[in-house]
Amino acid sequence: MSLATAMRAKSTVQLIGRSAEIVGLRQEVERVARSDAKVLITGESGVGKEIVAHGIHSQSPRTTMIFAPVNCAGLPETLLESELFGHVRGSFTGAYRDKPGKLETAHNGTVFLDEIGEMTLRMQGLLLRFLETGELQKVGADGGGRHVNVRVIAATNRNLRDMIAQGAFREDLFYRLNVIHIVVPPLRDRREDIPLLVDYFLTRFKTSNDSSILQVSPAAMKALMDYSWPGNVRELENVIERMVVTVQRSTIEVEDLSSEIRVHDTVALRPKRERRRTVADDLYKRLVDQKESFWATVYPLFMEREITRANVREVVRRGLEEARGNYKIVARLFNMEPREYKRFLNFLRKHDCQVPFKEYR
Repeated sequence: MSLATAMRAKSTVQLIGRSAEIVGLRQEVERVARSDAKVLITGESGVGKEIVAHGIHSQSPRTTMIFAPVNCAGLPETLLESELFGHVRGSFTGAYRDKPGKLETAHNGTVFLDEIGEMTLRMQGLLLRFLETGELQKVGADGGGRHVNVRVIAATNRNLRDMIAQGAFREDLFYRLNVIHIVVPPLRDRREDIPLLVDYFLTRFKTSNDSSILQVSPAAMKALMDYSWPGNVRELENVIERMVVTVQRSTIEVEDLSSEIRVHDTVALRPKRERRRTVADDLYKRLVDQKESFWATVYPLFMEREITRANVREVVRRGLEEARGNYKIVARLFNMEPREYKRFLNFLRKHDCQVPFKEYR
């Protein structure tokens, strides 16, 4: 990566807001960037964990080198191993040439391991060995490999300590990654940043869509600020982009917003002890109440990294509760055709999203 390219990348990395939470986060990113320590970033889906990771890289001495993000939830174990460590020719079907992994191509740069909590125990062991030795073991290679120097930043929306207690995450890997811990606050905890984010996304999408929108009405802005934003900044970004594309006048009004956002001001006033709505809650409601298909609602969001494996599992778990453990009934509940049942099961198996059904019977 050239210096000019790196400087352009640095200018695009922004943590938008003026709340105490976001100001503190920016200061923490600046401090952490000076060191070369490993960083674990936690926070809900959509809060901007990759933006934080990119911000650390862009302000660090490694800024002129590669920033390599890897989605640990988006690939099966064998492909993830090759993506990280690389492979040699002939190591598996389709391996027609040697291929370097992200850890090798990002030598002297930064590798960002997104959704680290979705990594299998075997992959956790391979990653731990690399973190301890710095030595790459390519898929299909005999003996030791090249030593590389990369900074590792990991992120997750899951509670890794709970996963350790359940035997789903290695404690030794957790302590290797958790040298510096950064928590990214959800959008509902920094509502004063919403107008700034709205203006930022509005300006960005107006330019690319040749839109005539100039502003958001005060009533619409109040509705946006009252909404709980279970999908956080990513959800807000999607809402503003949709408004820019669909609204044909200069001002976004309340009636242009979805019914969920319009009526949420009453929900926001409920006692805080009430359970917070989650991404899975909203997805399940769309499937069951609004009769949307799993393939049109959940599947594309997962494949495009908008939601995580944990979100899909929670949706499936709720379906199993309703269906008393019967996956065929779940498929009907999620508005699938009978012929799509096997496809549904294959999808869950392939992406490790299956939930044991016996406890719901």
